[in-house]
Amino acid sequence: MTPQQSILFECDRRSREDVVRDCIAILNGHSFDDDFLRVIGGPSAETVLDDRAGGVHGYWPRVWAARGLLHVWDDVATDAILESTTNDSWRVREMSAKVIARHRVKPAIDAVVTLLDDDNARVRAAASRAFHAIVES
Repeated sequence: MTPQQSILFECDRRSREDVVRDCIAILNGHSFDDDFLRVIGGPSAETVLDDRAGGVHGYWPRVWAARGLLHVWDDVATDAILESTTNDSWRVREMSAKVIARHRVKPAIDAVVTLLDDDNARVRAAASRAFHAIVES
């Protein structure tokens, strides 16, 4: 299954609200269910659950949670996605900018402008797409 298919399947199995809530919890650094991490992280989740690749407190769970919001958005996630634009990991910031672009999260415009000057080129590129998506909407 692709990450999108996995997320949508989980929405059907549980509910869209539950999936969004769990993505927000991970982005906010709260505890989460290992099975949900397997849903959003796919086979790579086992590496994280085995305390490799930064473990459950590393950046991968946050990247995957943001990616979950890329596929299943609700405005209740706005604060969490805004906060994740300042994460130490460029991968989290990049995915957050992608979420903002896809869903045209207008309250994120100031965060996006800040990301336009990020040290990482991939973050800057994602921020540029987000900026244009918001401005054009």
